[in-house]
Amino acid sequence: MAEHTSSSITIEAAPAEVMGVIADFARYPEWTGEVKEAEVLKKDDQGRAEQVRLVMDAGAIKDDQTLAYTWSGEHEVSWTLVKSQMLRALDGSYVLKPTGSGSTEVTYQLTVDVKIPMLGMIKRKAEKVIIDRALAGLKKRVESGV
Repeated sequence: MAEHTSSSITIEAAPAEVMGVIADFARYPEWTGEVKEAEVLKKDDQGRAEQVRLVMDAGAIKDDQTLAYTWSGEHEVSWTLVKSQMLRALDGSYVLKPTGSGSTEVTYQLTVDVKIPMLGMIKRKAEKVIIDRALAGLKKRVESGV
């Protein structure tokens, strides 16, 4: 099994508010930084995204990718790569845990495998940067109430 990277952050909002922001793919370009375009290609019976196309620009890495999403209850979503120009694999998840004080602990887990050769240590560092930026952006977006 491939190594993964994970990190957590506490957001001052209920899990439903946090998941609402995570599930609103159309607005990702407004707050994620790296996502320049997001298009929901397919939805499930509950209207949640099943397949999403993302155009990414993370400086040295530019990519057009399609991800498949799986929703597990109200507090977890995971994704896997369907197609990409730069990546061989991209598996991730958000797991939300209510803290009891009205806030939510969000854990983001990510595994990335690029098509170009890269040392595992460098890959883990890149995953950590992606996760930390995503969690900080998510926290700012949710807590701003936008």
